[in-house]
This record gives sequence, C-alpha cells and structure tokens, in this order.
Amino acid sequence: MMIVGLTGGIGSGKSTVGAMFQKLGVPIYNSDLEAKNLMSRSKKIRQDIEALLGKGSYLDGELNKEYISRIVFKDKKLLQGLNNIVHPAVRNHFKSWCRRQNAPYVIQEAAIIFENGTNEFYDKIILVTAPKNIRIQRVVDRDGMESEAVMERINNQWPDSEKEKLSDFVIENIDIEATENEVSQIHHKLLKIRA
Repeated sequence: MMIVGLTGGIGSGKSTVGAMFQKLGVPIYNSDLEAKNLMSRSKKIRQDIEALLGKGSYLDGELNKEYISRIVFKDKKLLQGLNNIVHPAVRNHFKSWCRRQNAPYVIQEAAIIFENGTNEFYDKIILVTAPKNIRIQRVVDRDGMESEAVMERINNQWPDSEKEKLSDFVIENIDIEATENEVSQIHHKLLKIRA
C-alpha cells in the first residue's frame, strides 16, 4: 500500500482537499485531529506535556489548546519540545491505522511534514497552497483568531516555495472547482502508479 502525505500551511485548505480525496474512497488520517485525541487520552503524553508547559496545559481534565498555542508559537524551543512528545505517538498510531486499511493508497494529512523531517516516510507528497492573504482570512473567519496570531503560525512553518521543491504534486487551492479537478487528476495518477 502506498503512503501519501498531504501537507500545507495553516489556512491552505488541507482538510478541504483531504475531504475531496475521502469522497473518492481514499482512507484519510488527520494527524492534527489524532494528535489532539492522543494528547487528551494518553496519561504519558499528558504528564510529558505538563512537565514541559506546566499544569495550565489541561483545564478540568481537558486539553487547553488556547494556553498551549499561546506559549509554543512564541517559543521555538517549546514548540520543538511539544512536537518531540506528540509526533512519535502520532507516527505509531498512524502505522497501526495503516495496517487496518485496505486500499491502493492512504493519505496522512499533516501540517509539518517537511519541518519535522518526516518527508522520507512517504511514497508521494501532495502540497496544498494558497496566497498568504487568503490563508490568513480563512483562519480568521474559521477560528476567530487575530491575523497577527495566524502570521505567527505561518512564520513557524516553511515557506511554500521551499515545500514545492520537495513535493510530488502541488494544488493551488483558491477555486473549489479547480481544486476538485486537480484532486481527481492526482487520484488517477496515484492509482496508475499503484497499478
């Protein structure tokens, strides 16, 4: 089974593209969602996060995402520390998920494939891009974040120009119909590679 990485910066529309592949019958593993689930369920991860970021990381037993984001996106060392706790757990969870799938290929949706050096793990990588102003507006509209906070996150990720050099496919996600068209074309190419 072929393993495809789906990546892109905040607000690029990775999840939208992932949903399009899912409609075509491709199993999708959403790393951000599964990371949050693991951070909420695993006692070991919780202990490690509290040791790194303090007791405020959890509020009434629930993951305190606002507190964590506020701290880690201002401090690259803390962000790296958090990634070192969460990413290996997500990687193991993804591997066990893969063993349960029966498809020509699966997609792992992950925001920072290149930044954390896991690009070698994938057979193919799809990058989703969009102009910075559109990405910022999408996140402001979706999450109610301040545009400065969105820029902080963008600045913690590689620029698209760097990611494009290492990607097998690039989807510019501005027009929904054009994006669906590209998803369909890439899907057929991946099926041919797999055949």
